[in-house]
Amino acid sequence: MRRLAHMALLAWLSILASAALAFDNGQYGNVPSDIRAWFKSVMAPNGVPCCDISDGHRTSYDVRDGAYWVPIEGRWMMVPERAIIRHRGNPVGEAVVWYVHHRGEIIISCFVPADAV
Repeated sequence: MRRLAHMALLAWLSILASAALAFDNGQYGNVPSDIRAWFKSVMAPNGVPCCDISDGHRTSYDVRDGAYWVPIEGRWMMVPERAIIRHRGNPVGEAVVWYVHHRGEIIISCFVPADAV
């Protein structure tokens, strides 16, 4: 059952990515072009562009028992391993998380730690 749910989530993310749904509503007008380009270029480990499915949010984070945890909308959530991007660099110097709301749940699609290289 869990594998089926994971496959459904990946299919859903792929559909959204293929629709090229970028969520830049002008809220990033004061962001330097190189930082904006980085946000738009980050890809999830499964190959889906992070910004095609959600906005990136600078965030604090914690490491608990080897797993990353981030605060999203007032609650701490564990970052799934499938969302962690370790080798894409991080020019903002803060952790960034991309997430979406789907059927009443928050789904973390991408996460770049502050010290990603």
